[in-house]
Amino acid sequence: MVDRFGDGLLTPRETASYLKIPQPTLRSWLKVRAAGAPLVHQVDPPRKGQPSVPFIGVAEAHALRSLRALGLRISEIREAATTARDAFATPYGLVSKRIATDGVCVLAEDMVSDYLRDLYWKPDDDFPSGLRLTQQYPDSVPVVLDPRFGHGRPVVAANRVAVKAIIDLWEAGESVEDIAYDFDMTPEQVAELCRADQVPGRVADASR
Repeated sequence: MVDRFGDGLLTPRETASYLKIPQPTLRSWLKVRAAGAPLVHQVDPPRKGQPSVPFIGVAEAHALRSLRALGLRISEIREAATTARDAFATPYGLVSKRIATDGVCVLAEDMVSDYLRDLYWKPDDDFPSGLRLTQQYPDSVPVVLDPRFGHGRPVVAANRVAVKAIIDLWEAGESVEDIAYDFDMTPEQVAELCRADQVPGRVADASR
């Protein structure tokens, strides 16, 4: 089982890419400290170039991206993280489930409502177990990061199939109808997923 706190799940580049965060911004968050810990937690990878951002760090980066989208400066983001960490007595304060009930006492409501809807927790757990990727993938085909599935890479929420597996089949020439049948999806969902995953300037031809 993957340790959400101690096992590297993604590289910083992958984290920035999946969350649509500029790489220099994420690098800054991995260094800037608040309440004695980095804004985004990182672990020592087994070897250079291997994943160093644990799932809890990915969740933190998502929370900070939401705060940044509200127009907060780095000093204000640092202050918000310090406030949450001190209030909940944990270095992971911004992604504690308690922020959903007590967050208004710690931060302004609009600071937490944006990212809370994309994180999800188990009933008996104070920290998130998954994150929905809403920056790239459509609501019609929810895609999540869940350390229990797909080695931490994006998976389709409904069937936990790795997005890369679907894209690889499509790029190899499989029809969207056959892919949909194999993974209990609709052809429209497969086509939307392929379009969402394409790099700029390259559009999936859903007719093939």
